Amino acid sequence: MKERLLRDIADIRRQAETELTEVSDASQVEACRVKYLGRKGLITSVLKSLKEVSPDERPQVGREINIVKSMVESKVTELATSMGKERIRERVAGEKLDITMPGRGIAFGRAHPLRTAMSDILSIFTDMGFSVHTGPEIETDYYNFEALGVPADHPARDMQDTFYVEGGRLLRTHTSPVQIHVMESTKPPICAVFPGAVYRRDNDVSHSPMFHQVEGLMVDDDITMGDLKGVLSTFCHRMFGPSLGVRFRPSYFPFTEPSAEVDIQCVMCGGSGCRVCKQSGWLEILGCGMVDPVVFGHVGVDPKKYSGFAFGMGVERIAMLKYAINDIRLFFENDLRFLEQF
Repeated sequence: MKERLLRDIADIRRQAETELTEVSDASQVEACRVKYLGRKGLITSVLKSLKEVSPDERPQVGREINIVKSMVESKVTELATSMGKERIRERVAGEKLDITMPGRGIAFGRAHPLRTAMSDILSIFTDMGFSVHTGPEIETDYYNFEALGVPADHPARDMQDTFYVEGGRLLRTHTSPVQIHVMESTKPPICAVFPGAVYRRDNDVSHSPMFHQVEGLMVDDDITMGDLKGVLSTFCHRMFGPSLGVRFRPSYFPFTEPSAEVDIQCVMCGGSGCRVCKQSGWLEILGCGMVDPVVFGHVGVDPKKYSGFAFGMGVERIAMLKYAINDIRLFFENDLRFLEQF
């Protein structure tokens, strides 16, 4: 048995040396590995036959098997490493880089048109001496409605379809609640604007369930409608151009009296009449009015001593008019083709 196994081992060695010398690719190297070293390989089969050799002869046969096994393992590893390096060299040689080709341009970000419009609005008012205040987006019914002269049964609540959340709170429908917070903590004179996001159940080409407002408040001795008209006319002319006409129309808001809507000449047609302004030549951009004494009563401001005005505008509305955008939903879709225009 010993002699037969030694002959088989010698034959396996010669055969392996010949085949490993002739391999030309990685697949052939792997085939040789499996043939000799696999679970059913030739060397593995000889190792299993060791149990048939007498204990005295077993060390000699085992030593010969290990010599052949080590030789095959070493040669397979060497060939696999060599061929792997050769594949890398071939791939590198085939990947040519043309250094004369122009490089890819770097895409630069741009300010979002809403961010730009908000910045322009705040810049105009801060230049006129207004300070900037922000407040919570989740409010109580008191701050969002009651303190502004809108009790639970007031019909004006129908003007704003509200998102309610747990605990009797709501997503603010305007930034006017910040006026109440400021008047509660600050004694007149007050001259401030209040930017931020607001929420209403509305969604079409000109309305969004989330949008942005800037509201303003001025409270002091002898504040009049003339002061209101001067401030807002200055804002309109700086925002849309000094030659554009501005007009004030009587209107209604529950927390101001008297109240007015502010219109500007249509930025599309210059006042001659078009589809955007419905042939009127005018576009509404904001609402305003003198602060109702009822509101002063909620915050402890003496309406006999102080008077004030308030106003509010939609930032999306301003941006759509300034940049000739016809669909409010474009602001929130993050389409690069739209954003890259600004």
